[in-house]
Amino acid sequence: MLLLIRPAAFSLNAQTAVNNYFQPQSGSDDAASIHADALNEFDAMVERMQAADIEVVVVQDTAEPHTPDSIFPNNWVSFHTEGHVLYPMFAANRRQERELAIWAALPASPAVLDLSDEEKHGRYLEGTGSLVLDRINRIAYAALSARTHAPLVQRWCEVMGYYPVVFNALQTVNGERLPIYHTNVMMSVGREFALWCPECIDERAERTRVEQSLLSSNHELIAISEVQMQSFAGNILQVFNRHGQSFMLMSAAAEQALRGEALHSLQRHGEILACAIPTIERYGGGSARCMVCEISDK
Repeated sequence: MLLLIRPAAFSLNAQTAVNNYFQPQSGSDDAASIHADALNEFDAMVERMQAADIEVVVVQDTAEPHTPDSIFPNNWVSFHTEGHVLYPMFAANRRQERELAIWAALPASPAVLDLSDEEKHGRYLEGTGSLVLDRINRIAYAALSARTHAPLVQRWCEVMGYYPVVFNALQTVNGERLPIYHTNVMMSVGREFALWCPECIDERAERTRVEQSLLSSNHELIAISEVQMQSFAGNILQVFNRHGQSFMLMSAAAEQALRGEALHSLQRHGEILACAIPTIERYGGGSARCMVCEISDK
């Protein structure tokens, strides 16, 4: 089961654009048109998932409080066998997303960890954006950034019983190497595969450590380039329908970027389910994986 939030006022969020280099740093495009296009993309993606018999829960966002990034719920909450976790968010206007009335639509889930108070101290950990989880082997991969702080990764892992693999991941922005804002844009871990961008890990020792961890947990490694990563090729998620059939959820842009050996490798692990979400990607700076929140470890 997957949670999706249907936005009430999707738009460019200037508070996140300061360190999300997939977003434009400013924009003067018509807000109403951006929202309308994003809504059409969202609804079409939900329809595609439902047609594949993937169980989804869609919750409608409300106009107040204004939450331009509500379409990305995986950053403020995650669900596990033990219960749910709440996270501290970098952008002040994203913290209001925790007020969304989602709970009546979901199975009962106790709160096992609430890190939101860390916002008061300038420390952040943005859910399964910051943490790419190998739920089977209980390993948490985390690329450090302004939104992913090492002490919180360690605390999360101690409470949830995961082993942390922490590293630095960078992307080239106007000739500079700058931190990637979320781990889940440069890697994805499925049941039997791991797609990652080794070019983003500049330190050889860190790159080797991540690679060895992925290999030791019996994953087929699928490497992508930084150019592919820039088209959200790393922001994918293996999902399963009601019959246990595996799908690779991604955007149409990611599918296009992956065409060739990487896409062929992914197809061995599930059917490609690609959705056209260019407005959401451009103005939100996130893609298909960011839009879904797994309700359980299954």
